[in-house]
Amino acid sequence: MHDLVLFAVPFFIVFLVLEAVSFKIAKAEDGIVGYERRDTATSLTMGVGSVVIGAVWALVVIVFYAALYTISPLRMPTDQIWPWVLLFFLDDLAFYSYHRISHEVRVFWASHVVHHSSQHYNLSTALRQPWVPITAVPFWAPLALLGYQPWMIFAMQSVSLIYQFFLHTERIHRFPKPIEFIFNTPSHHRVHHGTNDLYLDRNYGGILIIWDRIFGSFEPEDERAVYGLTTNIETFNPVRVAFHEYVAVWNDVRHAHGLRNKLGHLFGGPGWQPGDKDRGLAGAQARAASSGPQVAAWNNPSAAESAERGPAAGTS
Repeated sequence: MHDLVLFAVPFFIVFLVLEAVSFKIAKAEDGIVGYERRDTATSLTMGVGSVVIGAVWALVVIVFYAALYTISPLRMPTDQIWPWVLLFFLDDLAFYSYHRISHEVRVFWASHVVHHSSQHYNLSTALRQPWVPITAVPFWAPLALLGYQPWMIFAMQSVSLIYQFFLHTERIHRFPKPIEFIFNTPSHHRVHHGTNDLYLDRNYGGILIIWDRIFGSFEPEDERAVYGLTTNIETFNPVRVAFHEYVAVWNDVRHAHGLRNKLGHLFGGPGWQPGDKDRGLAGAQARAASSGPQVAAWNNPSAAESAERGPAAGTS
């Protein structure tokens, strides 16, 4: 978590309260409750933990990026516009790459699954962040080698994170088509958080949605998203939310036979199992056998029994 984000936290809380009040005044057309007390408390607790851990971890990252910057012969000027414009696109591409890997490689997913574990979609969901931030570091390291000072990298990351906070709402339907075509919007990000077959592993963009259009991971919002995990963890305990998938990964690796299977549980997709010919990517599997629209678990108790995105009672 970076200084700009820390500065923005009070504003996050204000907007969160305003959104919660808006659901009291005008409920969603389908009657779905925007906030649930225990779910919101868990999200806020995860957010506080992420801020504290992130502040300590940032010191390590600064030293690492500074070392890379020192050995690089390149130097990006800070008083000109073009390096910042370039950094905007490079940062957004780095986020897309990191975000996509976080869904396609299980050891990365074990951290990111935290953010997808809520069955609600509101501004508090944006604050439900992992407590293990180490997986993101390599994706921004090349920017230091390109001559960007660590504080410049952190500043642009902060801008992206602040922007993405406002994507986590159902109170905004769609923006005009030109905006929807270029930028990530609440509509696009609702798709990303959906467990609907066609929505799994889609729309990884940060600020821009163009990367998804370029790399074939874009999906428009055509039906109401069902939020959470394909198999929900059914707990509001922050510690379990933070580490349950790491425990599942460890158990799978420990009981796997042979090095190939052990590595498969670490670096295959979240749904990988021994003998799988594909990478265990739930989205590709689900789209190949799509059975139509799904119903939210809190509207349909049997939905909680559905198959999960990953191999253990887990997350996305």
